[in-house]
Amino acid sequence: MPIFEYRCNKCGHKMEFLEKSGGKNKHSCAKCGSSDMQKLFSSFAVGKSSQGNGACPTGTCGLS
Repeated sequence: MPIFEYRCNKCGHKMEFLEKSGGKNKHSCAKCGSSDMQKLFSSFAVGKSSQGNGACPTGTCGLS
């Protein structure tokens, strides 16, 4: 199961939850108790693939 990051719209506190992709879970803020939560994009969800974008396949290109 993937980890999703949420931010409370009331107090701004950020939290992570382990949940099924596409799940309809309702979460509450651990800090203020509000259920007004917004799902955030994580760096893993919006990261680039190293295939097909000209990246060095070995990870050692350009190192001295």
